[in-house]
Amino acid sequence: MASKKLQMNFKEVLDKDKIFEIVKQCASDLGIEAYVVGGFVRDLILKRPSKDVDFVCVGSGIALAKKVASTLNANKSVQVFKNFGTASITHKDFNYEFVGARKESYQRDSRKPIVEDGTLEDDQNRRDFTINALAISLNGSSYGELIDPFEGVKDLKRKIIRTPLAPDVTFSDDPLRMMRAVRFASQLGFDIQADTFDSIIKNAGRLKIISQERITDELNKIILSETPSYGFKLLYHAQLLDKFFPELTNLQGVEEKNGHKHKDNFYHTLQVLDNTASLGGDLWLRWAAILHDIAKPATKRFHAKQGWTFHGHEDKGSRMVPKIFQRLKLPLNDRMKYVQKLVLLHLRPIPLVRDNITDNAVRRLLFEAGDDIEDLLNLCRADVTSKNPARVQKYLSNFDLVEQKMKEVEEKDQVRNFQPPISGEDIMQTFNLQPGREIGIIKNEIKEAILDGKIKNNREEAYEFMLEAGKKLNLTITS
Repeated sequence: MASKKLQMNFKEVLDKDKIFEIVKQCASDLGIEAYVVGGFVRDLILKRPSKDVDFVCVGSGIALAKKVASTLNANKSVQVFKNFGTASITHKDFNYEFVGARKESYQRDSRKPIVEDGTLEDDQNRRDFTINALAISLNGSSYGELIDPFEGVKDLKRKIIRTPLAPDVTFSDDPLRMMRAVRFASQLGFDIQADTFDSIIKNAGRLKIISQERITDELNKIILSETPSYGFKLLYHAQLLDKFFPELTNLQGVEEKNGHKHKDNFYHTLQVLDNTASLGGDLWLRWAAILHDIAKPATKRFHAKQGWTFHGHEDKGSRMVPKIFQRLKLPLNDRMKYVQKLVLLHLRPIPLVRDNITDNAVRRLLFEAGDDIEDLLNLCRADVTSKNPARVQKYLSNFDLVEQKMKEVEEKDQVRNFQPPISGEDIMQTFNLQPGREIGIIKNEIKEAILDGKIKNNREEAYEFMLEAGKKLNLTITS
């Protein structure tokens, strides 16, 4: 049924893009019905940009895709997935997906459905949420007419995530939809309807039949939303988060002893994540925010005078990163090493803020952080979560001073991407050495001398220092 309350002329909107007229004509030539469905229709109503357009036809989606591709002269861009009865076309930055209408049934131990050909009604019934079950007709006299059997438009206006069928059926059939419910809520800033949310809690254990790759894909989309903490709070309260990320839920809670309390590191972490997002952090900087305090439960100690401490949590946290990445099926490559580095170094700029900034300390931090120094400082800025606005502003202003000092030191000493001015070959030739420990000792002493400001980062001063270091090791100069 079409929504009578919707103030939008879909025919007028469709007429602005020739793809819809082409699909209409191709479907007519094949003697089948066609509709544009799902996320594109939802985003059209929400006025959100979308480059992905899904078409459903009552017939062969593959045949329709091939005919449309031929009309667009885009035959080479067609990808066919026979097992799923789908095909996609990439054309002018858009991705068009075509599928035949179908109905699905599920077995309890699998999220892979048994698929049969179906009607548009069957296809809308199998959709995850009412806001994704919207369709616009591309057929004859009904061209541009909205088909909204579950009042999805009303839910868009109310900002509600709700399942079209009984939520227990929807989530038990495909438990990944529980993650998707949270993801859409987080991306759109919507609420999850009460019965739907209760059903997620009830079916949370079913998440175990979903592959970690699919879970992490949804998790990353939550992390990239504008206010990711909202999605994480929903995951936590829906009892989903502990099913795949117990290290994070272990941060929750405050312990008090002898009048000493520590902050709730779970909610602190979520605030740091939001702060990082507001600074424009990409996915991996946001992951560094999520993991920066991950080892606090393992390093928590109580001292009568000091209260609660978490000494070494940055080092232990960096060592936890690879196992977490491996389990969550995140990439075990330079992105993981980047996150490790930021977790390890996230406390290092703080003394520079509190104390007088020395060139030596700045040089060492520049050397260790390298090209990631700006991201490290942004993580440190995000880590300032005091409830005292004046204190926050003071810390942030001090970080600006540190950043300025770093620019001055880098211009002078060039240690950000440190390349030793004296190579191992230089040392071997100078002292007529074979590869051995003496070379490493001398190279390290040169590096330390540069970082300590004893010599400048140039070949002349480094060469003289090398000769002195060789003498201390009783090495003979041969050239």
